[in-house]
Amino acid sequence: MTTVLKVEGLKKSYGTKEALRGIDFEVQAGEIFALIGPNGAGKTTTLRIVSTLLSPSGGKVTLLGYDLKKEPERIRENISYLPEEAGAYRNLKGTDYLKFMANFYADTQEKTEEMVKRARDIAELGGALGDKVGTYSKGMVRKLLLARALMTKPKMAILDEPTSGLDVINSLEIREIIKKFAKEGISVLLSSHNMLEIEFLSDRVALIDKGVILDAGTSGGLKDKYQAPNLEVVFRSAVR
Repeated sequence: MTTVLKVEGLKKSYGTKEALRGIDFEVQAGEIFALIGPNGAGKTTTLRIVSTLLSPSGGKVTLLGYDLKKEPERIRENISYLPEEAGAYRNLKGTDYLKFMANFYADTQEKTEEMVKRARDIAELGGALGDKVGTYSKGMVRKLLLARALMTKPKMAILDEPTSGLDVINSLEIREIIKKFAKEGISVLLSSHNMLEIEFLSDRVALIDKGVILDAGTSGGLKDKYQAPNLEVVFRSAVR
């Protein structure tokens, strides 16, 4: 398999606080790789560094062979990042928001229209795209934002808590969208503190706590290793 992302000895400090203490992992082409752990474990910090929004204090990150420190602009060309707290312009109609965002990436009107059509298909919001975003439910907004993140066909989609705060049905629909695009070759790096959900979504997971990766592997492999019924019990065993 082709390695899309390689993280080596990644560190991040905020003054005297070490948010990341030298973590290593890789993500392959078409793989859904999840960082799971409690709030404050270092998940979001890792995603922000890979997204080029934060500078690492140490270590190395390469995406498709591009070095994050030396070629951040080349990395940005190949990724899409959806933060947990992302929002959309409430006074814009859904379609207008997608057009507005597509214009940042497309250099022709034809490409803009292609991206918007792709986003429509991803979001599956139908006629609601003609309504203002301010009238949307939280689940609808998240689908719109995920469509925005995927409409550019990035080599890697970086998703921070993609189903946070959503009900069961909307969470399931978001997971299905993510899995569909991974099957088409897009690599996905995501974070979550919902270990049971990630168990069913991801190809591989890394357990992270206090800036350290405790263990990594497939859900099945980790459950076998720790003789545990689910990843929550795996995590509890790993931190002991």
